[in-house]
Amino acid sequence: MARTDADRHYEYYPAFLDLRRKCVVVVGGGEIATGKVRGVLPCGALPLIVIAPEVTELIEEHSRGGNLRWIRREYRDGDLKGADLVFAATDDREVNAAVASEARRRRIPVLAVDDIPNCDLIAPAVVRRGSLTVAISTHGRSPAMASYARRQLERALPEEWGALLE
Repeated sequence: MARTDADRHYEYYPAFLDLRRKCVVVVGGGEIATGKVRGVLPCGALPLIVIAPEVTELIEEHSRGGNLRWIRREYRDGDLKGADLVFAATDDREVNAAVASEARRRRIPVLAVDDIPNCDLIAPAVVRRGSLTVAISTHGRSPAMASYARRQLERALPEEWGALLE
């Protein structure tokens, strides 16, 4: 069910997802979709599927390398069958809404970029230092503030902290 203004007082539950051997679908092939792909690649999703008529060079390279499957066409209803997680990351809000609608019908968690009502989860701003990961969220209210906080933490957390965990 879409999130409404009446739901704003409910918080999001912070979590880190285990995507190993899970089917992750990214609908879209531009820079935003590429960011989602870049974030999912090291997580072991299998398969990682990108649906878009055109994609960035990074997505195309990973498709050629066998790290993901690129379906070279527009999204169609039914494309999410078997998915465990979906990212609607096109530059068309109507397409993103259609992807979110299908995902919800299939009870698949979905993140529709820049469309909080059509999201079951939101992606945090992230600072990584090796295996140390700090996630920052404003509960979708201000991605700019989350980005600002990320930059502040990047300056404050020493790179060598990641090595301490090893």
